[in-house]
Amino acid sequence: MKKIFICSMIAIPLVTGMFVSSCSNGKTDGDDHAADSSKVDSSATGELTAENNEMMYLVPAPGEMLRFVRDISDKSNKNTSFLNPIDNAKKYAIMKAKALNFGIYSCDLSYCSTFEIGTDALKYLKVVKQLGEDIGVSSTVQPDMIKRIEANIGKPDSLEYLSNDIYLSSFETLQNGKQGTTLALVIAGGYIESLHIICNLTKYDAKSAAIDRIAEQKYTLDNIIEFSKKYESDASVAEVIKQLTELKALFDLLKEKTVETPKAEKGKTVLGGGTIIEITADQYKTISEKIKSIRNSFAQIN
Repeated sequence: MKKIFICSMIAIPLVTGMFVSSCSNGKTDGDDHAADSSKVDSSATGELTAENNEMMYLVPAPGEMLRFVRDISDKSNKNTSFLNPIDNAKKYAIMKAKALNFGIYSCDLSYCSTFEIGTDALKYLKVVKQLGEDIGVSSTVQPDMIKRIEANIGKPDSLEYLSNDIYLSSFETLQNGKQGTTLALVIAGGYIESLHIICNLTKYDAKSAAIDRIAEQKYTLDNIIEFSKKYESDASVAEVIKQLTELKALFDLLKEKTVETPKAEKGKTVLGGGTIIEITADQYKTISEKIKSIRNSFAQIN
């Protein structure tokens, strides 16, 4: 499996795209709160870069990866068996578990919204709302949000926007409230759950764009670990960093090659060279199993 990256700049300011692409669907019929991408972009720029460039790493919202997989896979998929069961929420008593699973459930909500499973989206929203109150981001799920979800169950674009809006707002609330420890846990939970879901939707195929996207995650994972290290004095964050570092060790085994820009033939445009990442079927299996192990430990699933 080979993946070519035209651009090798991975660690870049958050303002260049984190969440913005996930919130730029524009106005959707039936949703009078639909996204205004220019406003979302401006808000993110003003808030998330204010305090000494607190977050300078590219960490995509879970919905971004899920939407990519939906667009290249079976759009009729309605499988929810690999999501974190809603009943598990009652098990999360300590702040670490609440924060990790706020990220996980937010990703599950995004999955249900992206794959047009509206009735389950409503159920996951209620769990996200409860955990959000527990970790200090209750303002991100407004009282009318459940009614908006109910009103837009048949409108996947609106559901997708609403779920991404919750995740973005939660991120901003934690960032602005200097809750870096909680933010690191939320990001880790959402990131691992998005990988877990994608691995459940994707079988290894040397030509699969989804497999390519999973291989790319070695770079995103580096960024998440580096961000989390700011808060590693907290025992909960340190434990999560250890698990993510174990996953990183498997990603680091993937071979990379630098390719030169090919010579252009007359009348043709060449974009340029880049970095090639190779991932074998065995490596994909090992990485998938590690992702599942970490995710189940976060969700306290035996």
